[in-house]
Amino acid sequence: MTSLNGKVALITGAASGLGRAIAELYAKHGASVAIADINQQAADAVAAEINAAGGKAIGIAMDVTDEAAVSAGTDKVVASFGALDILISNAGVQIINPIDQFAFADWKKMLAIHLDGGFLTTKAALQHMYKGDRGGIVIYMGSVHSHEASKLKSAYVAAKHGLLGLARTLAKEGAPHNVRSHVICPGFVRTPLVEKQIPEQARELGITDDEVIRNVMLKDTVDGVFTTVDDIAQTALYLATFPSAALTGQSIVVSHGWFMQ
Repeated sequence: MTSLNGKVALITGAASGLGRAIAELYAKHGASVAIADINQQAADAVAAEINAAGGKAIGIAMDVTDEAAVSAGTDKVVASFGALDILISNAGVQIINPIDQFAFADWKKMLAIHLDGGFLTTKAALQHMYKGDRGGIVIYMGSVHSHEASKLKSAYVAAKHGLLGLARTLAKEGAPHNVRSHVICPGFVRTPLVEKQIPEQARELGITDDEVIRNVMLKDTVDGVFTTVDDIAQTALYLATFPSAALTGQSIVVSHGWFMQ
């Protein structure tokens, strides 16, 4: 059930954080993985480490907001590995500010990376997954903020909510072609992206870093514990190896009990 032998996965934002953890786990379970990232050097370095460990990987330069770059990168994956079975739309950034001070340029950047990126990578992947109804699995990296809101994160919350609609529409449109879709919704994972937010939120809210962690990030969990990159990678593995469309169009919350569906 956990074998990905013969499968090909394209993972965006995979040079670090959640994307890298998913890529490494997929490679351990037999998948050929494309490490797509805006930083070509970093993508190549991760791919080299996976290959050195006995896996099979390539680095792909990809700006997920650029349609031509997404299409070219996706075509390169298929040319290198012969197919595309799994897309993990994971690339993301964070910018925090109250709505009345949120720069429109920052709003557009956030939606472009998270939501446009999800759409563009999906559209490119489907060109290959739909052929002959080969099928595939598309997994979007959402957030607990796909379901609820927090202060200072208007663009992020809006984008992550939007991914739910994209995934659910794809589940319906893709079904005749054997394509399934999901959204993984992590709680706070202590990646560099989250580490950066701690002092930023402390400044905006006028509290200490420890208070941000305890009273903002983890206050609604059942145990006051951060979700880990491995928690998310294991969830991505489960969804990629689930054997049927009994599970499609779902948002899977992985958050130590913060937001229960």
